[in-house]
Amino acid sequence: MQALRWTSVDARLVTRVARGGLVAVLVVGAFTVNVSVLVNAVGALAVTYLPSVIRRDLDVPLPPWTAAYVAVAVLLHGVGMIALYDGVWWWDHLTHVLSATVVAGVAYLVVTAFDEHDPRIELPQPFLGAYVVAFALAAGVLWEVGEELLRQLAIFAGLDPVLVVYGIEDSVLDLVFDAAGGVVVAVFGHGPLRAPALALADRLKD
Repeated sequence: MQALRWTSVDARLVTRVARGGLVAVLVVGAFTVNVSVLVNAVGALAVTYLPSVIRRDLDVPLPPWTAAYVAVAVLLHGVGMIALYDGVWWWDHLTHVLSATVVAGVAYLVVTAFDEHDPRIELPQPFLGAYVVAFALAAGVLWEVGEELLRQLAIFAGLDPVLVVYGIEDSVLDLVFDAAGGVVVAVFGHGPLRAPALALADRLKD
């Protein structure tokens, strides 16, 4: 119990520090009048509260590190928007892998919960792993298409694009790292995500 309590405290501390970092990114965006940084920082801050909402409203006992992991992932994206995406070649790859693990983790939770809830559904572990990777890749495709659509709409409206698109080769490479994030969850996610998925399955019975 002592270890769990310290883990929870540490996770909350990391989450708060990450949120503080995002507030700093927000301030930088405001002072530099960078709409892209501002919008991404606000969105990232909102995402950091999703694990708490899921834990409270759906009563899903997510591991203490979940919120901290999500907060750090979106913080790295927010920091990247300031300069690192252009200055550090591997930063974009890192953030895509981390973001994809979050998306793939959600896919694992939902599908495993339905698998456990409905006796008519039986998903072998290899199939579940393939689904998680495919889901992360599909989400990546939607993100890339959405980026380009928003960019074209901004240009059409005479505004500066909020999201930066570096070309088709970069988008394809992003999808490769999205798939890599899905593979990480498919291979290593069963242990840490199994218990929350079972708890979510119990909630479906209510």
